[in-house]
Amino acid sequence: MEQPADPRARRLFGGSARALGDLAASPFRADRDRIVGSPFFTRLGGVTQVVSPGGSGLLVHNRLTHSLKVAQVARAIAERLTADDRYRDLLAALGGCDPDVVEAAALAHDLGHPPFGHLGERVLDRLARQRLGLPDGFEGNAQSYRIVTSTEIGGAATIGLDLTAAVRAAMLKYPWTRLDHPDPHPRHLDPPPRGAAAPPDDPASGSAKFGAYRTELDDLRQAREPFAGRIADWQQTVEASVMDTADDIAYAIHDVEDFHRVGVLQQGSVAAELTAWQREHGHYRSVTDAALASPARRPGAAIERLRRQLHRKDDWIADDEAFAAAVEHVRREVVEGLLALPFDGSIEAEQFVARFSARWTSRFVDAIRVVEKPSVRSGHVQLAAPQWHEVQVLKFVHHRFVLARPDLALHQRGQARLLGSLVEALWEWLLDPEEESRLPRRLHDLVELAEAELHPRTPDRSARARGRAIVDFVALLTDSQAVAMLDTLSGRSGALWTDAFVL
Repeated sequence: MEQPADPRARRLFGGSARALGDLAASPFRADRDRIVGSPFFTRLGGVTQVVSPGGSGLLVHNRLTHSLKVAQVARAIAERLTADDRYRDLLAALGGCDPDVVEAAALAHDLGHPPFGHLGERVLDRLARQRLGLPDGFEGNAQSYRIVTSTEIGGAATIGLDLTAAVRAAMLKYPWTRLDHPDPHPRHLDPPPRGAAAPPDDPASGSAKFGAYRTELDDLRQAREPFAGRIADWQQTVEASVMDTADDIAYAIHDVEDFHRVGVLQQGSVAAELTAWQREHGHYRSVTDAALASPARRPGAAIERLRRQLHRKDDWIADDEAFAAAVEHVRREVVEGLLALPFDGSIEAEQFVARFSARWTSRFVDAIRVVEKPSVRSGHVQLAAPQWHEVQVLKFVHHRFVLARPDLALHQRGQARLLGSLVEALWEWLLDPEEESRLPRRLHDLVELAEAELHPRTPDRSARARGRAIVDFVALLTDSQAVAMLDTLSGRSGALWTDAFVL
């Protein structure tokens, strides 16, 4: 395959992965087709966004529908920016903004997310580091990057989608490894970029969020090479910034929409929180942080904590007038609008939700701007201050009235125990010498791949290879596959396991 002149269109293996998209004029459009045509993308239809669809009784977003909507928003942003003469020279100087690149990266950004959403990501990271001895642990963004990149074993390319440098770079929301790239590592900046800080309770563990494991570091460097000298080593490309912003927008809107559909968001509780703060925000200014953290759950206290948190973390944009205006706008749109009537599944209700979603999406897309010298906490593409605050308040509604619910916590604790038991069962299977010839072929291949990636003198090389293979294997399961596999391994199911993609 002839290499295009644009260095951003370079591939790792010169087009070794074939797809219908290879016939397209744009190498970036070919990337999009490879992603959508892959089994990794199809799998996302069975992966939780926040709650498992089977438990809701109604259709809610999964990782597949979320990725499609992020791609839709991301492309709309990219097309708007590239059509704006004000940004033409700046975008070119920063490395470009191609709508096909942005769309492909948005479609691929969640490929590595494991079963059970963010809960699964946290559990797998803990198990990977503490039980399996993997310094890099697990991170959904890094796992996505691992899936699309290719590794050579014995002269042949294994796994991966052989994407262009631009699309791989655009997938890197967090263009650093957990511990040591680039040097100096961005977690040591003051303030650190969003996601780069180490968890407060485990500062030695490295960044909480990162874009690639050390095994994919050479791929990361190659993908970022065309942008050298244009953006800082730790900074997102413009196309990654567009994708990241679109992800935030879709998350803020569609999670509120989902939980209105299933009846979890109650007008009274949301209204009480927002209106109490509006009525008493002057009083809340004088309340200490300790008093705000009281378990008494006084209405208005939680959103006051959000206001203070925004000032602590994002003082470059946090503004009290914009925050108050955002609370009022969300109150009108969500409390007096979306939640005014229960969702009953009627055509009228569906249309009402669709108009809500379209109205907010247009509002946010129209508020996008490109800045030459952004804060360390922001990318070059960002929302204007009023809409940035609105996104934060919408996400607050989701966190406060959905993620903090005891019934969801109960459900997620069960899912966490399931993943722990599944990892343990697979570890025991790998260590059984009598079962080596009967291991699932995919698990066997993943062990071989992990061993090839590690230096021969790596301490506990075989154990680390098995650990990484187990993590990769579990991360490729859907929610239902994870449940069914543990049922089979524990003897609770009498059905044979026949999923060829897993085995």
